[in-house]
Amino acid sequence: MQFIPSPYGIHRVIEPQGVLPQGAWKISNTMEIADNEILIDVSALNIDSASFTQIKKEAGGDPARIEAAVRSIVEQRGKMHNPVTGSGGMLIGSVAQIGAALAGKIDLQVGDKIATLVSLSLTPLRIDAVKKIHVEKDQIEISGRAVLFETGLYAKLPADIPENVALAILDVAGAPAQTARLVQAGDTVVVIGGGGKSGTLCVYEAKKRVGPNGLVIGVSPFAKDCERMREHGWVDHALQVDATNAVALMEAVSAVTGGRMADVVINCVNIQNTEMGSILATRDGGKIYFFSMATSFTAAALGAEGVGKDIEMIVGNGYAKDHAAFSLALLRESPRLRQLFETLYV
Repeated sequence: MQFIPSPYGIHRVIEPQGVLPQGAWKISNTMEIADNEILIDVSALNIDSASFTQIKKEAGGDPARIEAAVRSIVEQRGKMHNPVTGSGGMLIGSVAQIGAALAGKIDLQVGDKIATLVSLSLTPLRIDAVKKIHVEKDQIEISGRAVLFETGLYAKLPADIPENVALAILDVAGAPAQTARLVQAGDTVVVIGGGGKSGTLCVYEAKKRVGPNGLVIGVSPFAKDCERMREHGWVDHALQVDATNAVALMEAVSAVTGGRMADVVINCVNIQNTEMGSILATRDGGKIYFFSMATSFTAAALGAEGVGKDIEMIVGNGYAKDHAAFSLALLRESPRLRQLFETLYV
């Protein structure tokens, strides 16, 4: 029988059999590609914020121990799939080879620089060398290779935006794109983690959408984040509150909304136990978008039930149609936003 590789990469699964690559414990990271796969020379990994935060904490911030942890995961699993957080990240690199079944049928050529828009938690990856770890940026420069499946999403890297900035933006492109869908004129919007990478894009987009009659509230436990949010003018209030303290967050949001609470809460934090804070900050009939991969959806569902909140809770799908182009366009339309990201990531 002729071998027919799966467009979803199921043929790469080693254990357990019968699952997709993302759900597998281990996949094959052989770099001999099937006819419907794309081989990538990898230059950098952008580790998911929740994952990198967990690894960094476990390693005590030591770059050598961070490298060892990342290498161990990839060696054990054939992919960068953090077993603690369940999340991965994404990568940038250049196209090294295109499988025969895809050649001429996709808009890629050997040598094109791309960012993958699917998680590292399902991407076959081999790390040959770690060149540099950017501890404060969740980025790791490497030499290595990866495989993109037939159904894998990607974006060509733009010539007018530095690669490190594009990598940072594209890793969280779903957040501002989903914000644009959810936020309406006149809404009160709370962005938890509003001083971070995805949070900054969300407060910027939310401020555009709510208009003069709306309200955008950024939340961070760090003074520097709150100062930056105020400085750039994308929030009406910057609340220095730890979102794991649900009552404190509820009281702070209540104070600046006159008790009305938020129509939309966007949770972008990279730590656990912020579900109840998000729920209590939301009005009855409101919506929460849990973009954070640190979210426990069991805790969110049972927590909302426990306090009698009738709210819509949305899983943080990192993909939205045209989200890559949408998010890169934000940098082009706002010199201030672009300058901020170039300062942080170049």
